Amino acid sequence: MASEQKYGAGIWHFATYVDRYATDGYGPARSLIEMIDLAGEVGDLSVVDINYPFPGGETDFAAVEAALKRNNLSVIGITPEIYTRKFARGAFTNPDPGIRREAHAMVTEAAGVVRRFGANYVKLWPGQDGWDYPFQVDHGDLWRMSMDGVGQLASENPDLKFVIEYKPREPRNHMSFDSVARTLLGIEKIGLPNIGILLDFGHSLYGGESPADAAQLAIDHGRLFGMDVNDNLRGWDDDMIAGSVHPIELFEFFYTLRKNKWEGVWQLDQFPFREDCVGAAKSAIGFLKHIEKALDRLDFDAMRAAQAKQDAVETLRLAREALFAS
Repeated sequence: MASEQKYGAGIWHFATYVDRYATDGYGPARSLIEMIDLAGEVGDLSVVDINYPFPGGETDFAAVEAALKRNNLSVIGITPEIYTRKFARGAFTNPDPGIRREAHAMVTEAAGVVRRFGANYVKLWPGQDGWDYPFQVDHGDLWRMSMDGVGQLASENPDLKFVIEYKPREPRNHMSFDSVARTLLGIEKIGLPNIGILLDFGHSLYGGESPADAAQLAIDHGRLFGMDVNDNLRGWDDDMIAGSVHPIELFEFFYTLRKNKWEGVWQLDQFPFREDCVGAAKSAIGFLKHIEKALDRLDFDAMRAAQAKQDAVETLRLAREALFAS
């Protein structure tokens, strides 16, 4: 590749977690500064995505900036927490206009944080926007509110990029931005150049998509602004170590990025509930480096020729030889 590949991670990779069973958590709570210091231990990370408001109630920007500096990290994105209890009935689609205004205000604040850190984008994950039951919502109204919420923010902040991370479900049983196709339809309907997609490999998998196909579609529309990788068992967003379950599909995903000359950070969105978080990050990045080498080994001309004939046996042979070569 033209330049050395950069790796990143959501800072939540280095948090501790709770679920509906271990309500006491899988470890003691960590401050944002502790998370940043753990990210620094990985060694190969260049950037992090940070939630806003900052985790653990951190409010000292100078302390955060100092922690980033001593760990040789910068910020790629800010993710406003428009999915917490306050927004349980929706952020952009909440039936209460006052809550919708609060979501707008939080994202506007996050936009200021993006400017302060010189980050790449505001990341929107409106996980509570959607519905749970038949007849619960007017689908036309809900979709218009979804688009209007994003569109207003993008129009008010034309100097910034806004990326939508779509997901089929969870926490809502059906999220409004649920797939690459629907998200692209919404973005094109809004019609602003500074709105794009952050494609989460695991969300695409368990939504029944081919992540490579989803990436190609987003690239064809000029809307692939970022990406996350992880893995899952396809029935849920397990956020496992990248390459642990679907290595061949992960390889095809990165083949698609390389083929299209897409350049950007390869970012981890993993939740190591029971694993050592630094070790889990190193494991994933080690495999991503192997994929880089496999892409260098892969005969792209032969792959294109085999794909032109839709020869599955030959395309798999080429991919396997490149990926699984010792």
